[in-house]
Amino acid sequence: MKTILTLCLTVVITTLSIAQEKEQATTTVTVHIENVLSDKGTIHTGLYTEDTFMKAAPNYSSKDTIKDGKVTLIFKNVPAGTYAISSYHDENDNNQMDFETTGMPKEDYWVSNNPADFGPPQWETAKFTVGKEPVILTLKQ
Repeated sequence: MKTILTLCLTVVITTLSIAQEKEQATTTVTVHIENVLSDKGTIHTGLYTEDTFMKAAPNYSSKDTIKDGKVTLIFKNVPAGTYAISSYHDENDNNQMDFETTGMPKEDYWVSNNPADFGPPQWETAKFTVGKEPVILTLKQ
């Protein structure tokens, strides 16, 4: 009988520990965007996985106002993993990034890690890891 009771207690404690770990397996990703040239419009930011980066809607998104050329936003409850951020200044508030006929962006944009890529943003230079600790990123042009 003691063995069965001990086994049951072990199962319950293990189950509670796993459930608690799963609850704690998320964190926040704070993004600071600096040097926005105008407070007009909004900043659209997406947090992407490799499967969605530059291909689909972001896993998490935010639309924020600009104050004194700066924006700070927080993505909450982000599970551990590898992500990238892409953000753009929707100065005319048409909810899309505008491009020249040549394909060059008309509106400013930022990518995590501030890479100096030529052409569209690349996953390999934009990716970063989210673990248990909060992540703080500063995006600059």
